[in-house]
Amino acid sequence: MIPSGATDCHVHVFDPRFPYSEDRAYTPGAASGEQLDELHWRLGVSRAVLVQPSPYGTDNSCLLAQLRDRGERARGVVVVDPAGGAPLREWHAQGVRGARVNLATFAVDDPAAAPAPLRATASAIADLGWHLQVFTSAKVVAALADEFARLPVPVVFDHFALASPDVGLAELTDLLRSGAAYVKLSAPHRISTAPDHTDVEPLVRALAAAAPDRLLWGTDWPHTGGRARTPANRLSVEPFEPIDDARALERLLDWTGPVVGRRILVDNPVELYGF
Repeated sequence: MIPSGATDCHVHVFDPRFPYSEDRAYTPGAASGEQLDELHWRLGVSRAVLVQPSPYGTDNSCLLAQLRDRGERARGVVVVDPAGGAPLREWHAQGVRGARVNLATFAVDDPAAAPAPLRATASAIADLGWHLQVFTSAKVVAALADEFARLPVPVVFDHFALASPDVGLAELTDLLRSGAAYVKLSAPHRISTAPDHTDVEPLVRALAAAAPDRLLWGTDWPHTGGRARTPANRLSVEPFEPIDDARALERLLDWTGPVVGRRILVDNPVELYGF
């Protein structure tokens, strides 16, 4: 049973009324706030964390509009230009609680290239009490574990940090136990090769046993990445992946049990995002 106050900590809205960045890596189809609300009604989810998707670049207008529509039911994670100029405190008042550095979408997999954007964004948001949300590979997490631990803000890793029981798990677990990081148990299809993602179960159980108070869950709706991306197709609409979100939530609770599941779905988001 889905606990009252459950939070989907990773969703996007794509509204064509808001223009995409010209240098985007892909072009999504439309995914409206109304469709998101319908999904959450069906799932029994009460709250949402809207995450700035890469096609919008540093123009957070669509995300901020969705926050205004939802009030206390939603929080936001923006993308900022660390050089400054963004009204961060105004955004905080509207419900923004984090800033995202997306390395994986732009194929930044060199650990030597990652510290500069991480440090710059963390420094820009440190006085606000926000967290730094990072989408990167297990390779980068493993190589830069000490760097992540030294940042002046908590780190939230997207999508299992793309880890596996064999790559990045030890470093990720250490960061969670230390209190330096959270990880989103979202988009298991990004790391799975098995039917119903059964190969992700040992990873979830290991993380839940190590640091249940540092785990979050998200659908990653509307599930971008429905085809291989190339420079030639980045401006044509990319299909969404056909993910069963109800099954994803059911599977999470099967793997964690109701007590840890409630912590992941309700208690940890309340603490991190200030619902």
